[in-house]
Amino acid sequence: MLRETARILAEAGLPLGDAYDLPTSPLTFPDGANYRIEISGIERLSVLHALVEEMDRRDVPVHRVISTVMGATILSDGELEEFAEVAREAGLEVILTPGPRALWDIGRQAATPEGSLSGVRYRGMKGLIEVVEEILHLIDLGFRGFLITCEGGLWALNELRRSGYIPRDVVFKASIFMGHANPAGAKVLEMLGADTFNPVADLTLPQLAALRKAVRIPIDIHVSIFDSWGGFNRIYETPEMARVCSPCYFKIEPGPSVSALYKPWGSGLERLAKEKVTYAERIIRLVEENWPEGKISKVGATDLAIPKIGSRKTKANNFTT
Repeated sequence: MLRETARILAEAGLPLGDAYDLPTSPLTFPDGANYRIEISGIERLSVLHALVEEMDRRDVPVHRVISTVMGATILSDGELEEFAEVAREAGLEVILTPGPRALWDIGRQAATPEGSLSGVRYRGMKGLIEVVEEILHLIDLGFRGFLITCEGGLWALNELRRSGYIPRDVVFKASIFMGHANPAGAKVLEMLGADTFNPVADLTLPQLAALRKAVRIPIDIHVSIFDSWGGFNRIYETPEMARVCSPCYFKIEPGPSVSALYKPWGSGLERLAKEKVTYAERIIRLVEENWPEGKISKVGATDLAIPKIGSRKTKANNFTT
């Protein structure tokens, strides 16, 4: 019976099962690379400066940063514009977290132990409108990448991108908070417009390989994660991950918990950002030693959602001239 059910699901375009043979992925990033480095917790300008300084000092490529986890709303436009400028000069893709979402307003179900299982979704049309407004404003400031925690919001934003209200080069990253863990879920996210997605962090290599069989978009894989989420370190699996999951991002996010690190806006995150570059250096060496065919992107690859000069600043410059 299980085999027959697997066959029926395969007719719908899903793998027959988890890929225990760990096949080499035939897919790559547009530049031909198999993997890239993603570092979270780059919350403020001082943390970004520390990261770029350590990248340059160690000559270690980092391709993407996840920023403003507590919400870009809290930063001033001036801070955000300077953040975009520094990231642009460094060739870094920035994935910003828009501010309004569950846990911001009166809805507290997601804050309870059992209620958290329902996920972090945008609540009501009010919540959805606020998130879209925030993203449209951040696009005007020059940003081109956003972390999305709600499938409905992803669909709506993709529709706006289709219709031209959002530029075609804007990237939507589906967050781990969506909780997807199988090839069908990966297909749903791809269909809804996700350009890259973060599955749950405790999938086995065969399970990750099955995701790759189902979709073409990059898979964002936690190789280090908060203690509150399991606290594991999968750094020695990165060569095989790069081979079977290509194209993929290796996501580095150690620490006690999300709120412990990010809620006070990142006290001490400058030091941690530098440590994460050391993690990246170690990952790259492991892949080079154990899968020498694997390729890593250069900094500033052309398909990255690197911030542009914002339309606000362009208008201001035009006015002064």
